[in-house]
Amino acid sequence: MYVKGLHHVAYRCRDAQETVDFYTNVLGMKYSMAVSENQVPSTKESFAYMHLFFEMGQEGSYLAFFELPDEPEMGVDPNTPDWVQHLAFRVLDIEALREAEKDLRAKGLDVLGPVDHGFCESIYFHDPNGHRLEFAANKLTFNMIAKLHDAAQPMLDEWNKTKKSVRHSAWVHEAELSKD
Repeated sequence: MYVKGLHHVAYRCRDAQETVDFYTNVLGMKYSMAVSENQVPSTKESFAYMHLFFEMGQEGSYLAFFELPDEPEMGVDPNTPDWVQHLAFRVLDIEALREAEKDLRAKGLDVLGPVDHGFCESIYFHDPNGHRLEFAANKLTFNMIAKLHDAAQPMLDEWNKTKKSVRHSAWVHEAELSKD
């Protein structure tokens, strides 16, 4: 396998300073690198840009943003629901998730959750660029991982045939759904 981990994931931002302030002061990430050019190295296109990098707790793993001041204002895909495109960060445990929720609410963020997904518990919020973010605390056990792994291919096969909901792993949400 070629992939050994995540080097970086990149998104667009409206304002470099606002983004640095949010990710350092609100989320506590380390702003560690920046690259700024007038030409894209891969395509050779002319674009003035600022490329920001934030460390994500693992050595060599970064969250990155591009500010493109000469381009039309950034937007979102109008054909994709907000809950689909998001970036999920792993937190240590449920206790850390609860602390993060309180801290984010105290800082004035609108926080959705916690939501119990069975295999993890999550909270959701948006950064100043409109990107949906998730903090997730794992609840996976070895048995859950094995059961989900065993269901993955049969689920994909059925989905490919029907394009309808495939319920082989619905058990991960059953406990939460029974609370309603």
